[in-house]
Amino acid sequence: MNIKLDKKQLDRFSRQIILKDIGILGQKKIFQSKVLIIGMGGLGCPAAEFLTRAGVGTIGIVDYDDVELSNIHRQSLYDYDDINKSKVKAAKKKLNKINSKTKINCFKTRLNKINFKKIAKNYDFIVDGSDNFKTKFIINDLSLKLKKFLVTGAISKFDGHIFTFDFTNKNTPCIRSFFQDNTITDDILNCEYEGILGTVAGIIGTIQANEILKKILSIGKDLNGFILILDFLNLNFRKVKLKKLKNVHK
Repeated sequence: MNIKLDKKQLDRFSRQIILKDIGILGQKKIFQSKVLIIGMGGLGCPAAEFLTRAGVGTIGIVDYDDVELSNIHRQSLYDYDDINKSKVKAAKKKLNKINSKTKINCFKTRLNKINFKKIAKNYDFIVDGSDNFKTKFIINDLSLKLKKFLVTGAISKFDGHIFTFDFTNKNTPCIRSFFQDNTITDDILNCEYEGILGTVAGIIGTIQANEILKKILSIGKDLNGFILILDFLNLNFRKVKLKKLKNVHK
């Protein structure tokens, strides 16, 4: 790697670089990484923020919506002045203030199979912060086809679920191995109906960012083949192994 860290970069990232599992070589890997975040809501905001703070070189952010007042309690990149503004544009403005060296690419669009392929091909790692199963299945199926590393999050009430799928490994199960019923409704992911404690979104989105950084650095253990289920009301956390099922892809 020919990237050289100047004095300001060494100072900015010194607390990461000092970690024996990261060092200067690891920081350079972070600089060169490209991460796509789908959904700039309760999960996407903290994921984007901490990946930007870590020094990720390029981040793509996808969301069609504008900021609403009810978003602010959990979507950490927005404030009252952002209401009625595009989420991706408001987020980019905040992220640029955090780290101007991170390139932020905005996609104000509703995700579908066609535009996902066009966008995702330029990124190595994908964060799914979407809030509906139609989008989650699109992200899952095409990430599998494109052999991407995907971290999926889901939140409701006081609960969070996290999956990681390393689709470079052909034996990796996918989200359809867990949500097998195509009649499943989006109510369980809809904060408008089910409600959500803001801190739950922040914690799950931050863990998603953490899983991406570990993969970039090739350190630690990931959740590939497992789902992490977190009950923040009763502080019960557990991992459940996913079994790869045949003939589940549509």
